[in-house]
Amino acid sequence: MRATFWIAGLCLLTCGVAAAAAGAPIRAGFICPFTGGSSDFGLSARLGAELAVNEINEVGGYLGRPIELVARDDKAQPDEGRRVSEELVLKHKVDFTVGFCNTGVALKSLDVFQNNQHLLMVPVATGSALTSKYPAAQSFVFRLSARDTLQAAFLVEEIVRRGHSKVALLADTTGYGEGGFNDVLGFLAAKGLKPVYSARFDVGAKSLLEPMRAARAAGADAVIAYTVGPEFAVLVAGRAEAGLAAPLFGPWPASFRTVWERTAGAAEGVMMVQTIVQDLSNERRSGFIARLRKHAGQQRVDSLMAAAQSYDAMHLMLRALFQTQGDTSGPALKAALETLERPYAGVVTTHDRPFSASDHDAFSMNMIWLGVWRRGEIQFFHPADARLASVVRRKQ
Repeated sequence: MRATFWIAGLCLLTCGVAAAAAGAPIRAGFICPFTGGSSDFGLSARLGAELAVNEINEVGGYLGRPIELVARDDKAQPDEGRRVSEELVLKHKVDFTVGFCNTGVALKSLDVFQNNQHLLMVPVATGSALTSKYPAAQSFVFRLSARDTLQAAFLVEEIVRRGHSKVALLADTTGYGEGGFNDVLGFLAAKGLKPVYSARFDVGAKSLLEPMRAARAAGADAVIAYTVGPEFAVLVAGRAEAGLAAPLFGPWPASFRTVWERTAGAAEGVMMVQTIVQDLSNERRSGFIARLRKHAGQQRVDSLMAAAQSYDAMHLMLRALFQTQGDTSGPALKAALETLERPYAGVVTTHDRPFSASDHDAFSMNMIWLGVWRRGEIQFFHPADARLASVVRRKQ
């Protein structure tokens, strides 16, 4: 049903000036991997952004000015990400950019946005360095995903709470894997722990049986793995082949549909960090999922998180535009995001003052959940979380 409360609120924003004349489009750059090994979350992110843009334009855009999504495929390659970033910012001069799924790709391009005072909203990539490379007070980089320092701390807390003390740590050799590996090491050390076994591996590895055998030989009673979806599937398969019974934990890419499909059910019980879990009792989320599936048609949505966070990112940028009265310059958008005057009731959560002049990350620890693969679906691991899913968790 289209006439839901969120559409009514959007109409109030976009129809605030009666008979506003149609103007030139507001051009939003969008960069994610649509091909290659990371396309499972890049394509999902694009579907979420497209849905948001379509809905915004259906009710008038920004005061009669439609939002135009200028999408580019970074192919999960840092050099290609840099090239399309320069194309969007310097050649096409888009008004702002929403983008990046891969931390290493984003890191290669950050200075393109920073040096040109161009607003970048990161909806998916979680590497801690993305929002720490530049001091927030001067930075034009904002993020609407849970950074890895939060995810790593969350996973270590969960493991310690369960009484595990012999942790194996595996990570790929990308910038994403490097950051997650170091974050987990730091949080384990803070608990007086160090891995009984650790290993790094290249993206594209066809088998990770040997590291899993080594983890088993080291007596690991828990495994934390930091990598993206395809490689996480390889890890899951290696764990099953090695006969390693220790529970497997990971950051949010462990929730990709490909992890389940490529492991013939061996992902059952694998746990991961989530910002959103499908919940039919939550009207806002269930309505979004229904609209997303309709928009996707025959296209797959392999990552609900990537789609939902990109959707929310586009709507947050619309609210920033209203606050700047249409000024799309980087300094104006930066100031608006740091002082958002109205909460945004998104599909992931309600963002109420998500950013400040000293903090460009929208999520805090209380806003993330522990998900688990059960019978081919991502569910809440803790029953108490499922009961509290309808309670809005706001940034602390």
